[in-house]
Amino acid sequence: MPARDDNLPQLVVLRALGLGDFLTSVPALRALADAYPDHHLILAAPRALAALAGLTGAVDRVVDSAPLAPLDSSLYGADVAVNLHGKGPESHRVLLSACPSRFISFANPEVPESADGPSWRAREHEARRWCRLLEAYGIPVEQDRLEIHLPPRRLASVPEEAIGATLIHPGAASAARRWPARRWAEVAHSEREKGRAVIFTGGPEESELARNIARAARLPEQAVHAGRTDLLELAALVAVAGRVVCGDTGIAHLATALRTPSVVLFGPTSPARWGPPPDRPWHRALWAGGEGDPHADTPDTGLLEIEVEEVLEGLDTLPAAPPGDTRLAC
Repeated sequence: MPARDDNLPQLVVLRALGLGDFLTSVPALRALADAYPDHHLILAAPRALAALAGLTGAVDRVVDSAPLAPLDSSLYGADVAVNLHGKGPESHRVLLSACPSRFISFANPEVPESADGPSWRAREHEARRWCRLLEAYGIPVEQDRLEIHLPPRRLASVPEEAIGATLIHPGAASAARRWPARRWAEVAHSEREKGRAVIFTGGPEESELARNIARAARLPEQAVHAGRTDLLELAALVAVAGRVVCGDTGIAHLATALRTPSVVLFGPTSPARWGPPPDRPWHRALWAGGEGDPHADTPDTGLLEIEVEEVLEGLDTLPAAPPGDTRLAC
């Protein structure tokens, strides 16, 4: 990430959320960087995203921020503040309390300063939502600029067994989006029987889940990378994998960003809102058609309607991704 230049006006963008949320905002971030080339674009987001944000070519600096918490004092008095976090009023007030000269946001009747913004659409795709916001303020956006590229040194450091492997990411933030471990084990075992290497990823809190699935599938401990990677190491595993299979979680957006073929299992939320771009056949969304509570503490009934055979068929028929857009290389 470039060194901070205090002589440049600041453009502060609030998106203090997780990995998938960040990746769906990348087209909007790039549009802002293009529209304000003489500004220092600062992303208010969790510190863990900083290394990945630097690969977009749009973000100059990440300032560690928690959802709806007051901004760091270094972000006060920005030339422009953009709310890519939500519809307000709380997130609007977080930015406005930092006294920016210009404010870009969706309209919220509780915040008069947002009156010029467009209206919020509840069922809009998350990536499209932020593009539309900027377009309403006259900022042109290329919605398909979702991709990132890892430095070659990162790709060179991945273990050999990960190259071309089926990467299984069984975890998700809520139980509603977690497919049963037994079914993941069946998928892993079938993939191995077909001669494909299999690896498992996840956060530290998902290590035990991944190890249990690996044991059930009769796969070695070395196949489990859950809890052993930072974000860029995880991205490198996704980038070299032959295919990714996961639930509706951040890893699915990482597969989209890295053009790795993927099968994504949706349950309580429609892929029309959070799924991969529908014009990319190397990403396949499986969904039974119903919607529910994405934060529930039991697996969604629609998610449970997706059977192992459907997932295996999706993996078997995934096409390879064509070469990416070299304009996005950093």
